[in-house]
Amino acid sequence: MIKVYCYNRCTTCKKALKWLDDNGIAYEAADIKGEHPDEAALRSFYAVSGLPLKRFFNTSGIQYRELGLSKKLGEMSEDEQFALLASDGMLVKRPLVVGDGFVLTGFKEQEWAARLLGE
Repeated sequence: MIKVYCYNRCTTCKKALKWLDDNGIAYEAADIKGEHPDEAALRSFYAVSGLPLKRFFNTSGIQYRELGLSKKLGEMSEDEQFALLASDGMLVKRPLVVGDGFVLTGFKEQEWAARLLGE
């Protein structure tokens, strides 16, 4: 079963969960604000994903903008970025899907269909 980190007030997360339900895909939902992944989990997700670390940041979020991260991330070490991501679930891109051997960030229907439905 996959685990989906999401935020209940996020319209993209609602759309993604509906897509999972409509396609009969079982999942465990976790509130990214209250049950956000710790640093070790984030490092593991990053290693499995093959994605750039920046893809794990919620670049459209309030905290991202308030902290001025668009200008600061390039100057931060990976360790600093992981520590920052682990400090606040609202900095993490959502929905974040973690499955056996894969990780998806954000909701892109074609990407999800390819990975979860084999299309």
